[in-house]
Amino acid sequence: MTQRSSATARRDSNTHSSLNTDMREDQDGQTEDDIAAGDYGSGNSATLKDFSTVYGTVRNYKKFVWATPFLVAGEVAMELLIPFLMAILIDRGVSARNMSEVWKWGIILVIVAFISLAFGIGAGKTSAVASAGLAKNLRHDLFRKVQGFSFTNIDRFSTGSLVTRLTTDVTNVQNAYQMLIRIAFRAPLMIIFAWLFTFRISPDISFIFLVVAPLLALVLVALGMSVHPIFVRVFRRYDRLNNRVEENLAGVRVVKSFTREGYEDNKFMQVSQRIYDSFVKAELRLSWIMPAMYTAIYTTILLLSWIAAHQIVDSGNNEALGMTTGNLTSLFSYTLQILMALMMVSMIFIMVIISRASTGRIAAVLREESTVTTPAKPVSEVKDGSIHFSHVTFRYNENSEKPVLSDISLDIPSGTTLGIVGGTGSSKTSLIQLICRLYDVSEGSVKVGGRDVRDYDLSSLRDAVSVVLQKNVLFSGTIKDNMRWGNPDATDAQIERACQLAQADEFIRQLPGGYDYVISRGGTNVSGGQKQRLCIARALLKNPKILILDDSTSAVDMKTDSLIRDAFETEIPGTTTIIIAQRLSSVSHADQIIVLDDGRIKERGTHEELLAAGGEYRAICDSQNAASESEVA
Repeated sequence: MTQRSSATARRDSNTHSSLNTDMREDQDGQTEDDIAAGDYGSGNSATLKDFSTVYGTVRNYKKFVWATPFLVAGEVAMELLIPFLMAILIDRGVSARNMSEVWKWGIILVIVAFISLAFGIGAGKTSAVASAGLAKNLRHDLFRKVQGFSFTNIDRFSTGSLVTRLTTDVTNVQNAYQMLIRIAFRAPLMIIFAWLFTFRISPDISFIFLVVAPLLALVLVALGMSVHPIFVRVFRRYDRLNNRVEENLAGVRVVKSFTREGYEDNKFMQVSQRIYDSFVKAELRLSWIMPAMYTAIYTTILLLSWIAAHQIVDSGNNEALGMTTGNLTSLFSYTLQILMALMMVSMIFIMVIISRASTGRIAAVLREESTVTTPAKPVSEVKDGSIHFSHVTFRYNENSEKPVLSDISLDIPSGTTLGIVGGTGSSKTSLIQLICRLYDVSEGSVKVGGRDVRDYDLSSLRDAVSVVLQKNVLFSGTIKDNMRWGNPDATDAQIERACQLAQADEFIRQLPGGYDYVISRGGTNVSGGQKQRLCIARALLKNPKILILDDSTSAVDMKTDSLIRDAFETEIPGTTTIIIAQRLSSVSHADQIIVLDDGRIKERGTHEELLAAGGEYRAICDSQNAASESEVA
């Protein structure tokens, strides 16, 4: 019992230590996990170039952007007329007890109010359409940009970070843009012209605003500069939160099997708590804006009332001598309009502060150029499936001292089969990713069909190469839908034939609905072996010149593996096949086999030649045979 308690205590201590390490923060507020998550392109502030890049994507919605200021100008003009007309109504109608004047100016006031309402509705609609259009274009451009990234580019951003940029960051930019094209144009117009009207009524009173407004502006700028770095950190933490959720959901079966729900919950809650703390800190600082605004408003109203009251008493409510009751009413209206406009400016200021960090993050993705591009005059046809590696060296990171692959030279004639074996971390997958330019070589060249892969149109090259990656991925939809990823125009008969070659037809027909069986997201409702066979069938539907199987039969039994290999030999004899496998039985039939070790070709030859050489291949074969005999015994 004591030992059990001790073990539990040690586990809890390790968990606590891990969480504390996970949450260590540097001076800039960026955690080690933020850096590991790929927080690329989330600088502390957005530049003018960033704003130009992001807001330039409004494109086909520009007419709504340009229409908004005109409608806003009309709305402001009508709103400024209302206090002026009210002053006339009071002085000529109410004070003079002239009902005809009251009716006349009252009707004019109602008409002007309705015109102002119409302009306001129009401005609201055009600004909403423009901002929503910007958000739509931004999401499309971001998604299309990510789709065009090479693996090198994708490695620079975490998945959670890209999700945050496509959702939260775009929403922040959308909200700020709507306020900018409407409120940011309306507020200055309102302040300037309302001040001119107050100056016309009373120059003395108008100078109150020239004192209050700059003081308020200083407060806003100071608060904004102090809050912006906090929002930068908040969005980095949002990236982390998304990474946590994605990782947990993808590995939920592992989490449950090791009963680590509590550990994962603690990790999530700590990230969530830090987002909460950051927002509280930011909101506490921003909460000073409203008191500052109301202080400015009430101070202005008190000063206005005091000065105006003295002027009315001195003039005896005679317009020719000075201030009148109607003018005082107008002054209050203009004062409220000016101060409300200042409040709108403060709201815009807050939105711009928030969106500034988002703008920089979005612009970083939009300006990221793919490291793999199609040349100006690309080759559009792959002649055959021959592959030639010439002194290939490859690094995932240009700054890495040690390359992943070193001086690889290899010839694979068209229509032949190459087997690749090697220990974990020997760079087998890295080698085959260079063939279809998922990465580009650092040194040397890779040729397909007699041409350097960098000369080809990317789509043409990748259409000629089918890759069944080590991590098999199926998408939500029916089996037929998944199969047509290989060939969108494939007939039902072609789909069934490909599944027969991949030894998938039998189990498909046993599923409810057969080929119309709905695969859940990630293919979680089929077994690992079934998923592998479906992915092989999907690859075959491309009718490729080169077929690459990256350990893609590891989850099927040896008999099924043999049937799949026999089908390849008889049904697609002209296709160059590359098989990466742990089981030597999967590659023993290959025309050529290479043994990779630490990114170098250590041995090459046929199955018989490598066995006779007595090297590492022979050692692997002996160990696997011994394991098989042990299992039989």
